[in-house]
Amino acid sequence: MKTDPNDPIVVTGMGVVSPLGVGVDAVWQRLIDGGSGIVPNDRFDTTGFRSGIAGLVPGLYRDPEAGFDPSSVLDPKDLKKADVFIHYALGAAAQALEQAGWSPTTDEEKEATATVIGSGVGGSPVMARTVEIILNQGPRRLSPFTVPSFLANLAAGWVSIVHELKGPIGAPVTACAASAQAIGDGMRLILSGEAEIAVVGGAEGSVDPISIGGFGAARTLSSRPAEEAALASRPFDKGRDGFVLSEGGAALVIERLSHAQARGAIPLAEIAGYGTSADAYHLTAGRPDGEGAQRAMRSAIRMAGLNSSDIGYVNAHATSTEVGDAIELAALGSLFADSAEMPALSSTKASTGHMLGAAGAMEALISVQALRTGILPPTINLDNPDDEATRFDLIRGKGVEKSVRYALSNSFGFGGVNAALVFGAINA
Repeated sequence: MKTDPNDPIVVTGMGVVSPLGVGVDAVWQRLIDGGSGIVPNDRFDTTGFRSGIAGLVPGLYRDPEAGFDPSSVLDPKDLKKADVFIHYALGAAAQALEQAGWSPTTDEEKEATATVIGSGVGGSPVMARTVEIILNQGPRRLSPFTVPSFLANLAAGWVSIVHELKGPIGAPVTACAASAQAIGDGMRLILSGEAEIAVVGGAEGSVDPISIGGFGAARTLSSRPAEEAALASRPFDKGRDGFVLSEGGAALVIERLSHAQARGAIPLAEIAGYGTSADAYHLTAGRPDGEGAQRAMRSAIRMAGLNSSDIGYVNAHATSTEVGDAIELAALGSLFADSAEMPALSSTKASTGHMLGAAGAMEALISVQALRTGILPPTINLDNPDDEATRFDLIRGKGVEKSVRYALSNSFGFGGVNAALVFGAINA
């Protein structure tokens, strides 16, 4: 399945709720300025946990300029019916739909609109609280909305209900590749004619004892002290000691260019290619040579009708773990082995932490912004790069002005799932 070069699929709206704040403009400015959303974790008592830091979505009390107010996207009486990841999905989707200028009113418009919102985990904070209630108060104290508040597909469900989107609906639950696959699934629905426009993305809210404890037990989380929180996420840096668990949501509105033009919408970027693959190797680690990841990237580039040398910027999945970063660098090294000039490279998880199932959509949004603005976002905390990373044009510290035509965004997850997206600049 390929896109039509004469009528490509384009992004017309974007929205974000993240540790760097809420709203594309505010988040982008903080990102390219070298900001960090990693802070001490005050969601629960972290005594005894390996990690006491996290990427937390700021509330208005902490960030009056760009904090998140869940009551702005959901009636206060409904907030307890939905876990926090659903709040984030609703916030991001509302922004994306507003920018796209899409508010379907007719049955035809509603039925033509797909909703695909992925999540790697779903509502684990609710699950953790549910266990406490059962143990301390008994099962009769549970809310009848307990199950629908934590199901991973309910982010898509709530977005569909709130905005009356009646087209195809889906929710990839493929770990840290979930929202990248959500974008790819939305592309396929449009290409197949099942939808004309789609709200796609991902959300995660799993800064809770289950996730922090579980990832800590696997020894994958950074254990830097709270006072060094902003320095903890260090993709491609030899001084890293693990990733930082984060939360948030990101959403894009995508449609054919002809559909956008017919309704006067402004295209932000083209989604030129998508590829996905399985490692079929290990539960939590990819092949050391990155063969599976490389296949996903090659598929995305092939769908776009490009060569690897056409890619000017890569937003890497790199989470700040030694094994994961090395595998991706091996894959990228093979992918660009024949390129006369190596592409620019950064991992913005240094600033945001790892948003798990929301990471792919977050980084897709960042890639689109890079193409739109001509500024490539940095990897902060990159003081002593891995030797293999130095082969690339590393963007370090703060954003760098550099116009590129095509950007590649990678997402990989437990179970051996790989996803890659290629975005193209409009009128470049």
